[in-house]
Amino acid sequence: MTHTGYDHHAELAGLYDALPLYNARRDVEFYVELCRRAGRESGDVLELGCGTGRVLIPAAEAGARMTGLDNSKGMLARCRAKASALPVTLVEADMTRFALGRTFRLAIIPFRPLQHLIAVEEQLRCLECVREHLEPGGRLVFDVFHPNLAMLVAPASDAEFEDTPEVRLPDGRTLRRAFRLTGKHRAEQVNDAELIYYLDGQRIVQVFPMRYFFRYEVEHLLARAGFEVAALHGNFDKSAFGDDSPEMIFTAVRS
Repeated sequence: MTHTGYDHHAELAGLYDALPLYNARRDVEFYVELCRRAGRESGDVLELGCGTGRVLIPAAEAGARMTGLDNSKGMLARCRAKASALPVTLVEADMTRFALGRTFRLAIIPFRPLQHLIAVEEQLRCLECVREHLEPGGRLVFDVFHPNLAMLVAPASDAEFEDTPEVRLPDGRTLRRAFRLTGKHRAEQVNDAELIYYLDGQRIVQVFPMRYFFRYEVEHLLARAGFEVAALHGNFDKSAFGDDSPEMIFTAVRS
């Protein structure tokens, strides 16, 4: 079965939480510390693409006042159930068009939701919408991957590459996952991606386009949307951005 989003198959939102690959990402500690500091400064935090609460819940547990936004009913339902004892606000909305009627000290977009916005117009609408929801001097922090040029020019393939070896789920079922890039459109800076879940022998394919960015392209987008770049890191240990950095982690200030 082939699907395009987390709401197109009932299992996908739950499987997201089961992936060790996501649970072990070092970005959680990075973003939680940002949110904790914002909380100490009496500032509220907005997370775009909050999903099932991978970052939002530990940030709220650390004392941050969190508002999470996502367009997936299934992901938000799981987040709401897990965060029922926490003072968080969850909003179902499109990250390019939302109006919350309030402002925040900090906005975060962890784990690449910006790369699901394919057109420049969408990217700008998102950034401009975030700016409208930030206090004067408020910050936006987000990550996108740093493109590997050798991988970008390699031919697309039907070959699957396993990123999650078989694991047993709490309900006794088994899960493993693979991925593949079936199309590469260098002129548009878009790859056709597939995540392939094998759930007790059932094959569930999630397909989506993935936009990639280069450093100064992002800096120009931020400038057009009314931000100044305050910092750029190459990984979640806050190392300097360089040729071999796997990530581009931007801190931008509302100008």
